[in-house]
Amino acid sequence: MTTSNTNEATGGAGPRVDPAVRAELDRLRDSIDNIDAAVVHMLAERFKCTQQVGHLKAAHQLPPADPSREAHQIARLRSLAENAKLDPAFAEKLLNFIIAEVIRHHERIADGTVDTIADTGE
Repeated sequence: MTTSNTNEATGGAGPRVDPAVRAELDRLRDSIDNIDAAVVHMLAERFKCTQQVGHLKAAHQLPPADPSREAHQIARLRSLAENAKLDPAFAEKLLNFIIAEVIRHHERIADGTVDTIADTGE
C-alpha cells in the first residue's frame, strides 16, 4: 500500500472516504495489480522468445535489427491499439521501447556477451 493509499484508508492527511467508495477503489486497484502482474509475465515470455530469435540470428549471421519487421509490427500494434480504444501513439512508444531492448539483447548475443536467457534477467 502506498503512502497516499495509507492516508486515504486511515483518514490521514486527506478527506474521509465513504466506505463504499473505498471498497470500489480497492476492488479496482486489485484488478490493476493483477493486470500488472500479467503484463510482467507476458513480457517475460515475450523476451524468452526474442532471446531464442537472437540466438538463431547470431548462429546464421543475421543482423540484430530487422527494420522491415519492426515497421510492420508497429503498424500492426497501432491498429490493435485503435481497435482496443488505446492511444496508438502510446502503444507505438511502448513497442519502440521493447524493440530497442530486444535489439540490445540481440547485439549482446551476437557479440557473445550473453549465452543464455538467464544472463539477461528474463
